Amino acid sequence: MNELLVTGFTERARRHHPHRPIVGYEGGERVQCYDYAGYAERVARLAGALRRLGVRPGDRIGSLCWNHHRHLELYAAVPLAGAVLHTLNLRLSADEIAYIAGHADDRLIIADTDLMHLLDGVRPELGVLDSGDAYEALVATGPVWNGPPERGEDDLAVLCYTSGTTGRPKGVGYTHRGLYLHTFAACLADGHAISARDTVLHVVPLFHANAWGVPFAATMAGAAQVLPGPHPSVGDIATIIARERVTYLGMVPTVATDLLTHVRREGSDMSSLRALVLGGSTPSLELIAAWEDLGVPVYQGWGMTEISPMATFTRDPDPPDDPAERHRRTRTQGLLLPGLEWRIVDDDGAELPWDGESAGELLIRGPWVATSYYLGEAPDRFTDGWLRTGDVATIDPDGRLRIVDRVKDLIKSGGEWISSVALEQALLADPDVTDAAVIAVPHRRWQERPLAVVVPREGSTADGPELLARLRERVPRWWLPEDVVTVGALPRTSVGKTDKRRLRTQFAPTTEKE
Repeated sequence: MNELLVTGFTERARRHHPHRPIVGYEGGERVQCYDYAGYAERVARLAGALRRLGVRPGDRIGSLCWNHHRHLELYAAVPLAGAVLHTLNLRLSADEIAYIAGHADDRLIIADTDLMHLLDGVRPELGVLDSGDAYEALVATGPVWNGPPERGEDDLAVLCYTSGTTGRPKGVGYTHRGLYLHTFAACLADGHAISARDTVLHVVPLFHANAWGVPFAATMAGAAQVLPGPHPSVGDIATIIARERVTYLGMVPTVATDLLTHVRREGSDMSSLRALVLGGSTPSLELIAAWEDLGVPVYQGWGMTEISPMATFTRDPDPPDDPAERHRRTRTQGLLLPGLEWRIVDDDGAELPWDGESAGELLIRGPWVATSYYLGEAPDRFTDGWLRTGDVATIDPDGRLRIVDRVKDLIKSGGEWISSVALEQALLADPDVTDAAVIAVPHRRWQERPLAVVVPREGSTADGPELLARLRERVPRWWLPEDVVTVGALPRTSVGKTDKRRLRTQFAPTTEKE
């Protein structure tokens, strides 16, 4: 029986697209270029070198690297050696990385030189390998690994950890079969639609939930791939898009906003882009409209680390002529990808109707959805084969998902629920607001009340009271926040989401009112 193994993606690219390029950048300048034939050769040699070092099937191999070609090679070489690639989040502290590497029991870690200091508390059995000269020596001397697969489709290929916003990070293991099927879904016309005709720029970090699965999809399809290198600026990204004629680009809305500002100021050429995919948080209508005014189609995808990570996409089967309605649909989380099932349930577990109004916790299952955490932690997140996402959502009659809030972020004021997400969207509709977050703060009479923390648009003179006064026109009176606090920037988690835990720590103890 032919098993579904992600190790077959590289071989397919070598045979069918040997001359499609893989390009590396650093500081906005091209520093490296080879093709799938060269990539496959290096991957096979690296896999052989890892086996010669003592790596065995099932071992966890950590990577602590920026988005460069060697990290992309690890995506293929570690599973080829029969091991499990464990991508470590370089935005975490040394203590957090030590905990995660220890929890995963990493046997070897490959790290960039400038990130080595984050591994001071980590002592894997086979040591820490520099991704520069030491890595290249391995590739140069490694025997080509061409042994039979030593892993089955139900064995792990990759291990990622959640961002740990509500406690210790938890490991999510991805099987070969799950990643294989997820990759097919990513290449569907109603998904990312990645094909051999694309040039993909990897802005989403390779350490974050398989970079949305795009590296696997691009390799399987034979798309050209571009790696921007360490901490690229939006100017670097704009330069790369124009120079390499990038067709596919994914990023979080915060980066898309900064890139838009740069493109408008510099007049950068974005004409090659056929898809700007946003994820991580819901983009504003203004951001979607502004990019589409530049001729760049905008889509939104939604998923979770526990879903490998992609579950939905907003590619509309029948896009309306009205731009406002089209943009509104893009702001939803879109339609469920084939292969997955979902439902929304109330507090008692009863399934709710798809009417666009009934809101409940979203449950989801399918071949690339986790059924447990690594080492069996937090079993209450899984019930009868379903993942409890922790998201409160509605599904409309056409099957479009709309995330209303996170269960932990809902605000219960005087026995009534207030959606922090809806309030944030209302704040972002103000032309003087560029970013917003809403948290619950204690209140002696109402138990909880909302507090808004906003980032004013550059050059704006609007203050908190003025923004609050304008908000009165857009939300019910009892939703109005206790206060609107202006800040220079919102704190972010290690994967770029708003860190509401830090906001609660900063503001909740000082805002309690009678």
